[in-house]
Amino acid sequence: MKKILLLTASHAAMLAVGFALGVYFLPILIAPPGPSQEQVAQTASGAKYQTTFKRDLEGSDAFHWGEGELAIGAAQVSFMGELSPGPDYKLYLAPRFVATEAEFNAIKAQSARVGDIKTFENFILDLPATVNPDEYTTAVVWCETFGEFITAGRYR
Repeated sequence: MKKILLLTASHAAMLAVGFALGVYFLPILIAPPGPSQEQVAQTASGAKYQTTFKRDLEGSDAFHWGEGELAIGAAQVSFMGELSPGPDYKLYLAPRFVATEAEFNAIKAQSARVGDIKTFENFILDLPATVNPDEYTTAVVWCETFGEFITAGRYR
């Protein structure tokens, strides 16, 4: 009986580890290539706002972080840098700076979703016509599936 329990526990543990690794690595494997630095720089050149994503925010950790430069123009948002890999990342514009999951959850309803982030190195998103960046102050990267804060930067 003891051997059966030990085998069951070890197999369950390995199943959990395999699942966690799959959740972490699958987005990396299926991610499309990001735009080149030249494409991002060209999009960012006419930007009205800019901000920096930093790794050391209170709500960021070894598995949830972003580092680089985000630019917001009249029609597009561009990012040159890196994001930690993960599933279902979204870019939001928020009415105030947040640095943790709890802070973003408190204002998520007042924030505007810009779009889906499909790459982890550089991205360019079209700014929806219904979203006016002048009405917000902060860009937030959020993992929708797991409700995880990734990074944020105040742009005005």
